[in-house]
Amino acid sequence: MVKKKKVIIHTDFALSKTGFGRNAKALLTYLYNTGKYDLINFACGMIDQDCEEFSKTPWRTIGAIPNDQNKLNDINSSNDQKRLRDVSYGSEYINEVVQKEKPDVYIGIQDFWGVDFSIKSTWFKKIPSAIWVTLDSLPIFEAAIKNAKTIENYWVWSSFAEKELHRLGFDHVKTVHGIVDEKFFNRLDDNERKLIRAKNHIDLETYMVGFVFRNQLRKSVPNLLEGYKKFKEKNPNQKSGLLLHTNYSEGWEIPKLVKEYEINEKEIFTTYVCSECGEYAVTNFQGQSHKCPYCNSEKSFSTTGVNMGVTEKQLNEIYNLMDVYCHPFTSGGQEIPIQEAKLTELITLVTNYSCGEECCEEGSYSLPLDWAEYREHGTQFKKASTYPDSICEKLTEVLKMPQEQRKEWGKKSREWVLSKFSNDVVGGFIENFIDSQEEHSFDFVESVEDRKDPNAHVPFIKDDSEWIKTLYKNILKRDVDPTYDGHQYWMSEISKGASKEDIEKYFRQVAQKESEGLEKEEYDLSAHLDEDDKGRRIIFVLPGNERDVLYSTSLLRDLKKTYPNYNLYYATNKDYISILEGNQYIHKVIEFNKVMEQPFYLEGKGKDEGYCDIAFLPYFTTQKTINYTHNAKDKINFGLKCVETFPIR
Repeated sequence: MVKKKKVIIHTDFALSKTGFGRNAKALLTYLYNTGKYDLINFACGMIDQDCEEFSKTPWRTIGAIPNDQNKLNDINSSNDQKRLRDVSYGSEYINEVVQKEKPDVYIGIQDFWGVDFSIKSTWFKKIPSAIWVTLDSLPIFEAAIKNAKTIENYWVWSSFAEKELHRLGFDHVKTVHGIVDEKFFNRLDDNERKLIRAKNHIDLETYMVGFVFRNQLRKSVPNLLEGYKKFKEKNPNQKSGLLLHTNYSEGWEIPKLVKEYEINEKEIFTTYVCSECGEYAVTNFQGQSHKCPYCNSEKSFSTTGVNMGVTEKQLNEIYNLMDVYCHPFTSGGQEIPIQEAKLTELITLVTNYSCGEECCEEGSYSLPLDWAEYREHGTQFKKASTYPDSICEKLTEVLKMPQEQRKEWGKKSREWVLSKFSNDVVGGFIENFIDSQEEHSFDFVESVEDRKDPNAHVPFIKDDSEWIKTLYKNILKRDVDPTYDGHQYWMSEISKGASKEDIEKYFRQVAQKESEGLEKEEYDLSAHLDEDDKGRRIIFVLPGNERDVLYSTSLLRDLKKTYPNYNLYYATNKDYISILEGNQYIHKVIEFNKVMEQPFYLEGKGKDEGYCDIAFLPYFTTQKTINYTHNAKDKINFGLKCVETFPIR
């Protein structure tokens, strides 16, 4: 039987309502249906725990956030803003998962900063790996350029990003669009469309403009409302409505904007969905949550969102309520609702910038929206502010377009989507990529040179910015520049009076914790223990020095006498193993590993059974922590000889 390739898909949870989530669902469904792969969804934003949601998919899901409260508390108290952000993407857990699962292929699908930590890992270069990222603005995100040469399989979601990276000399970058599952979206027949309108109390004469979006600031809601207002002024006798399929509790305060632009509130529609019965309704906004008109559940009927949204079938019905689709935005990686609207054969109005350039190309059958450039504060990215007059003009153009022409454009628009974004096109590309990768021989052990070094030398550097870059480089093994969030944070702390000594200490502590975690993950103590003595093991841990190991043998007779039914394992550095050869009280001598300094690792804790029943670490009182001086007032009260010549077998 041919072994299935194990593939880790690092992206949003496949059942989330985000763009990445919907792409994950379509991709994983396609790959699962081939029957060829062992699939893992390493799910951003989800805690790694047993939950009902994870069991709903036929592939495995591992949450990207570690289920370790101590670690999470440490991260929360670190004040490192990038670390706080990146933990939800999997920065603190991806290496552990990869080392445990040992995948044949890894594909990271996110914004660039959601996978950049994977790119820096040794395994990324040693196994077939790809990143598939959204880059939506000029100039291209600096880290995405700096790392371009080292990423063999570098995919972007739109030709906008590909063209710019090619211009910069990175010809290996390819456009791979996010999948839009065409089986869910299509134009319904006229009778069905009439019934959907009737169900939602929208008459057939109403010219419905639609916008499906997450309520983020980069979605140009004020521009759309102003453009709609101008359209109403230009076409006063046309009955119309504007459907904003989004969540009203985040982002733009839509009701305030509607009042500001003096638009009739009865013309603004939104989608409500019930968390209890799953029914939906398109209606005027009536508050964020209220009683469901279908099942009468209290406060269960809310505007649709990422956590609770409509099904694909319901969303298809909502598109079929519309006469035209309008998508104004500042920038975007792909903007999946544009393709969904085209699959339902709607004419789409799209801001002609970022991924919108491709959606407005010849043959796409969109109407481009004109825009003015502005710069985003902080990042200096070029962004688009869509002209309201352009929205008004294009809405009027579609209104006056003959029905036969609308239908013809709609059909060709759907064909355009199928040629670029369908299951067979995108899913087939990923399938071919996985199948074409040769078997690797990497053992998933992190190389020494890539490990964080808590003891690294940091030279005196007067310039604060260069000094911080050196901390990252020498201790955390990361190349950063002044635009990096962590660099900016530490520069701010220095300006507030934080001492360099404390900052350097923090860096070393972070490195130390990760180093210990890697050693624990890589080292398997059970390989050095007998299988038949479980439940009766003692481990005596003393790495050295030579004198301490020799002196410690005087304790072993009494130890064995106290625990006669237990096997005694002695762990020490390999240089001192010869001192213990032939000792009749020792069952086995094993080489010391730093992970043995964690008693709970040895003895277990909670559900973790550990390896031994009892662990003695006597050197902690003499070598790790000074706790034996007692002001010279203590009295020795045990009758052990300093040294006892041990019997030879």
